[in-house]
Amino acid sequence: MHFWLFKSEPKTFSIDNLKKQPQQTTCWDGVRNYQARNFMRTMQVGDRGFFYHSNANPPGIVGIVEVVKTAHPDFTAWDMHSPHYDADSTPEHPRWFMVDVRLVEKFDRCITLDAIKQHSQLRSMQVARKGNRLSITPVTPAEWQTVLTLDNPRSDRSSR
Repeated sequence: MHFWLFKSEPKTFSIDNLKKQPQQTTCWDGVRNYQARNFMRTMQVGDRGFFYHSNANPPGIVGIVEVVKTAHPDFTAWDMHSPHYDADSTPEHPRWFMVDVRLVEKFDRCITLDAIKQHSQLRSMQVARKGNRLSITPVTPAEWQTVLTLDNPRSDRSSR
C-alpha cells in the first residue's frame, strides 16, 4: 500500500461534497500536471490518501480517502464545456488520467498546514515545502502515521 495527499479547493470540491456522493465515491478528475498525473498512474486499489483542503482558511488535511479504481482516462479533457478541457487529449490518445476514490473518514478537526510545518517529523512533507503546488503528492509511511496521531493522539490507527 502507498500513501498520498490529494489537494482540492473546498469551494470547488470539499470533503463534504465527497461525503454526499453516491457510495461516498467519485473520480478525481481535472489534474493537469504531468507529475501529479504520473503519481496517479502508479496508484493501486487500496492505496490511501489524505484529503487536503487547499486555498482554504486554514488549509489542511481534513480526512482520508481510498483508491477504489486505478488510473483511467479523464473524460473531462474531451468536454469542451469543462474547465478541464484539453484539445490535445482525445479518447484515442488520452493525455490525462484520473482515479476513483472513496471517503474513508472525515476528521473531527483540520490538521492545518501550519501544524504540519511546525511538526519536526512532518517538515519534509511535500505539502510543507515552499512553492509546492502539486495537487497530488506521495506521503511516506512515517508521515502517514504521524499525521494520524495528530488527528487523534489516543488512537491506534496503525492498521489503517
